[in-house]
Amino acid sequence: MIRNMKAGRVTAAVLAAGAVTALAGAPAQAATAPAGTQWAADLSIVDGDDVNVTGAGGTLTLADAAWHRTARVFAGSEGTLVTAGHKLGSPANRVSAELTADTPKGTSIDVDVRGRTGVHDWTEWTPAGTTLKSSVSEVQVRISLHSTTDGVRPAVKNVALSADSAPQANAVTAGTELTYKVYGTREGLTGRTTANGHVITARDHFVALPSGKSLSPKGTGNYSVRVCRTDGSKCEYAPVWDVGPWNEQDDYWNPASVRTKFKDLPQGQPEAYAAYYNGYNGGKSGLGYKVANPAGIDLADGVFWDGLGMSDNGNVNVTYLWTGSGPTGVVSTAGDPMNVRASASTTAAVKGLAANYAKVNIECYVEGDTVTGKFGTSNIWDRIGPGHYVSDTYLQTGSDQPVAPHC
Repeated sequence: MIRNMKAGRVTAAVLAAGAVTALAGAPAQAATAPAGTQWAADLSIVDGDDVNVTGAGGTLTLADAAWHRTARVFAGSEGTLVTAGHKLGSPANRVSAELTADTPKGTSIDVDVRGRTGVHDWTEWTPAGTTLKSSVSEVQVRISLHSTTDGVRPAVKNVALSADSAPQANAVTAGTELTYKVYGTREGLTGRTTANGHVITARDHFVALPSGKSLSPKGTGNYSVRVCRTDGSKCEYAPVWDVGPWNEQDDYWNPASVRTKFKDLPQGQPEAYAAYYNGYNGGKSGLGYKVANPAGIDLADGVFWDGLGMSDNGNVNVTYLWTGSGPTGVVSTAGDPMNVRASASTTAAVKGLAANYAKVNIECYVEGDTVTGKFGTSNIWDRIGPGHYVSDTYLQTGSDQPVAPHC
């Protein structure tokens, strides 16, 4: 990320008062640059997965410099542009960005990238100039604008991008998805807007994690979780649509080699937990707030009440589904979450819910009751977790045939 052109991360030359050209994530290691991997981000196209930005005249800036996502997490205005996917001429594992922008005092700009690894699968959002977890042939860019003062706007005039292949310094071994027990809190905030631009509805179905690395663009579930009661009696599969609680750069599920901040904490331990129980960082969050609970995940009301049947904040087991590998499918319903069953039958016990847009991992398939759903009629059921089954007719898998082996 680029934020206020931090020393050590960015080299900058002052062009005029408040104006800079910055090299975001300038390659620090020897690399091989494939052909056809230089392009400029289109700043003029603002669509449904973008938040509070305008690209009028080819300059990207905040549409409303007094719009606040949520006062609990971010004091000031912000906005985000997610570009269309860009196909590279050759596979690469790093994208660098040269940014030309006006950044008045109190404003900052982040540039993050991610690479496509499957039909619905992407690497985590990664600061421009750092290596992705694998080589990819298609990338997206996310440009985030921040202002700590209402009415003051940064302005991005050009983002020149280049891709290359660098030594893999922070590779994460693929395998079974990661699961950690963390403290979950009810988000509430009906009528407010999440970090990806979703307007929160009553009994909504999404979660928030304290890092933008796992933020799904609006209307997608590229990054989804399985969150369960600690006794496993109820679970919900839900997309990550907001950033919080307490922190915005705490990808605590990642190892220290990848984790953005708080690298001295154990993998799987949120900074808020350490601050609340151990006085870490003076008992404050990375944003400077006094931490009032050890939360590592926020749960939208529908997840909290309906999916998990919770009546108070408490510990939950969270599986970060994108950290696994293997075939996946995206839940596609008319809007309401679908039931997750204990077996491949429409009368089997309900073990929880799978929210619309959630991307789930498909372990295997079985034959069961015939169901007519969003994608036709079939007796194929997919196992998406331990003792968790859903009809294949509600999963967008990219194939009319099973995408996983028989159970």
